[in-house]
Amino acid sequence: MGILIPLVLVIISCLIIWKASDGFAVASGYIGRNLSEGVRGATINAIGSSLPEVFTSFFFLFYLRDTDGFSGGIGTTAGSAIFNGMIIPAFVIMVVIFTGVTNKITLSKKVLRRDGTSLIIAELMFIIIISGDSLDWWHGFILMTIYFIYLFYMLKTMKRLPKYHNHHFYDDVYNADEDQTSFFMALLTFDLERVFIGNKKISEKNAWPLLIFSTISIAMICWLLVLSCEWIGSAEYTIPYVGTFNGLNIPIMFIAVILASAASSVPDTIISMNDARKGNYEDAFANALGSNIFDICFAMGFPLFIYTLIYGPIHMQPETIAQSGELRMLLLILTVLAFGVYTMRKSLNLIEAYILLGMYFVFTLYVIGRGAENPIAMSIAEFLHSIVAYLNIL
Repeated sequence: MGILIPLVLVIISCLIIWKASDGFAVASGYIGRNLSEGVRGATINAIGSSLPEVFTSFFFLFYLRDTDGFSGGIGTTAGSAIFNGMIIPAFVIMVVIFTGVTNKITLSKKVLRRDGTSLIIAELMFIIIISGDSLDWWHGFILMTIYFIYLFYMLKTMKRLPKYHNHHFYDDVYNADEDQTSFFMALLTFDLERVFIGNKKISEKNAWPLLIFSTISIAMICWLLVLSCEWIGSAEYTIPYVGTFNGLNIPIMFIAVILASAASSVPDTIISMNDARKGNYEDAFANALGSNIFDICFAMGFPLFIYTLIYGPIHMQPETIAQSGELRMLLLILTVLAFGVYTMRKSLNLIEAYILLGMYFVFTLYVIGRGAENPIAMSIAEFLHSIVAYLNIL
């Protein structure tokens, strides 16, 4: 019973984020319709679908207001980056193959090299910047700057599209005439497209309100997600008017890296799968990789920047420094391995999908073992610590 209530709340958070993300995907897709393939996925889709990570990291830091809050933010962003790099590409491949859209996916090597190299550089910078015993506003500022440099490069090198491109692309995004759902049921089921678009075609006038409301909804539910993760990780927690319960009593970073990261990655998964069904494979993968860059640089950098401006530097405990360094190094290693899977053949099929799923399964086992202080997991953790220490010396 101790973790049942917060687990149910995590599931509810996932469902609401999922529904809000449906509306966000439609609105952001329309607003970014004139961006070229690959760029739209790596910019507007990636930023929009990564808003849960921003809000989750923000609430972890401002709600807990200590190093646990910061470690929860690292767990969420790093775990989400690993989820995006393995689960989303695997799901994209499986969806298009099992639904008969295609029997393999061929991606532009240019897009993979661009986003993959940028992601690895961002992760290296993340390891270097977030490595001391205290963090200040300029750490967050540097992380955000790295993302803006990447964003500027993306927009600067974007191919210009003809004016007629995507003119009719969103005509069939939502057809209210075929939807007999009542307005009340739309509100009850959180069908935001029905609520905001109604019997009209999507346009600037209804796309922006849909986008804004979806964003606010995601932000509000992320607070519930953070609270649930704190309860699960606590030795004991109290729910007002309900009672006191026992949690798992493990570091919140290891809770966030699995539960919060998976819940906050729902929008990335939905947008990438929708793009893949339409044949926009470049956007589907670019969204996953671009989201990772956004998660690492902005979703972590922005809350850190704001928090330290208000409350001053964050002084890290030795245990938190070790755990965050371990997780960041694991993220880099898994990213390099995943990038190798993307590029080892000219096209991607179920073999690559199963390899990526297997990598995430092993990662999950490691996190569970690390939280339980399993000897094998602890040995791996020591190895990761030694690599981080070596990089810090360099």
